[in-house]
Amino acid sequence: MRKLIAIPALALLSGCTTIDFDYPRTESVVYTDTADSPLARSLANVVPGQPAGHSGFYPLSDGIDALSARLLIAQRAEHAIDLQYYLIKDDMVGRAFVRALLLAADRGVRIRLLLDDIFTSGYDTGLMALDHHPNFEVRIYNPFNRGAAGRTLGAATSLSRVNRRMHNKSFTADNQITVIGGRNIADEYFGAREDAKFDDLDVIGIGPIVRDVSKMFDTYWNHETAIPVPAFLPPLDDPETTLNALRNRLNEDFEKIRVSRYAEAVNDRLLEQVETDHSVFEWAPYSLVFDSPDKGIKGKAAEETLITTPLRESLLAAEKEILVISPYFVPRKSGIEKFSAVQASGVDITVITNSLAANNQASVHGGYAPARKPLLRSGIRLFEVRPDAEVRGTEFVDASGARATLHTKAYLVDRRYAFIGSFNFDPRSSNLNTEMGVIIDDPELANFFAARAESALPAQTWEVYLNEDGKLRWRGLEGSEVVNYDKEPKTTWGQRFMAGVYRILPIRSQL
Repeated sequence: MRKLIAIPALALLSGCTTIDFDYPRTESVVYTDTADSPLARSLANVVPGQPAGHSGFYPLSDGIDALSARLLIAQRAEHAIDLQYYLIKDDMVGRAFVRALLLAADRGVRIRLLLDDIFTSGYDTGLMALDHHPNFEVRIYNPFNRGAAGRTLGAATSLSRVNRRMHNKSFTADNQITVIGGRNIADEYFGAREDAKFDDLDVIGIGPIVRDVSKMFDTYWNHETAIPVPAFLPPLDDPETTLNALRNRLNEDFEKIRVSRYAEAVNDRLLEQVETDHSVFEWAPYSLVFDSPDKGIKGKAAEETLITTPLRESLLAAEKEILVISPYFVPRKSGIEKFSAVQASGVDITVITNSLAANNQASVHGGYAPARKPLLRSGIRLFEVRPDAEVRGTEFVDASGARATLHTKAYLVDRRYAFIGSFNFDPRSSNLNTEMGVIIDDPELANFFAARAESALPAQTWEVYLNEDGKLRWRGLEGSEVVNYDKEPKTTWGQRFMAGVYRILPIRSQL
């Protein structure tokens, strides 16, 4: 049967445009001589004198602050901006972000954009136009085949390759300042959408962490999986005209949105951050942790080059307490056993993840649901974020009826170590996607996050528990009253049915 199906499929797929992996590439590295840049001068009295091995960190939990920081950094960059993202959407935030990069390129700043290919459908012309700019180079991680057969059918010829994606998120300017964390570039991650609001977390880093991120970026940029767009996209008939048209469109869109309440708020935050007191940075030892880009090639990455190795070590070193915050939490049998063993050793574990009503991926909830009972039986506490939870930085759009979704990826160990990054506790982050993050050794920062999480639990989440009969139940506040639920709260029959379907499908390794 497989052979009969494969014959017409191969005929169809012969129309695919394949990737020229041998396309000539010029290796490039981070600019190190950037001490004369405005960013360097603004930090000149801050970084020197700090303890060796310490970097400065400032968390960005508010969506407007997170966007303002990126736009301000792009505006003040003078030499280079290096960035890698899983997705940049063609929406208000995405266009404002790309416009800021293009403006920087126009004034002579070198832009190196490394973008995953999973959400670039329809962007090919724009990517080629940006790449035409003399100061703007675009490379795509593990690109899909193009051509008459389309991306979806083209993927069938290289599924084992394109199933591996780059989930990293970093934004670094002049080798002086960096932003890393969980946010992609789209409206919902920055409080700019009326129908969806994502609770997320980034961190600004200064000091040695910046050089570490730059070194990591160079490793990805010069890797065989990072393909220049001309290697698989057709040339533009008139690239200069296309680039100018893109520039005009971005400027026109920016003029339309600059009068909105959201844009005014971003502008206000920009002005505030220009005069930021750099004493707000928390200086601490740290470890930048990330997957080797070799993970994008099946069988090539060694265990010691995977992010899971340092993450596992830091979690197993816990003596008292672990708090995991993960929007997509899908522990498999071995993961459940390890979490349960740590709990049994005397370490209190709390997990905060999305409820079915808040989750934007029903398939992921189907993968997570079977883990609840064994985790609860072992004593682990589970809290699921409500769809009506408050999200900081969404007050400037009419998002009162929008579904809240947890997107923060973090964990705390013994209220001393704080991890912030792109890694979800799921099989895809562990085995398929490349990920990154930073482990910060700072009790003050860890206690700040822990206190904020604990204060939000009663009103922003439902606690999952087992009743006397061993059945799943949920409890949470409705006003001032504690309400108990005997099924997934605030969900429809259809939502529960689909989650149940995903639960029985053999797809957990892909979640």
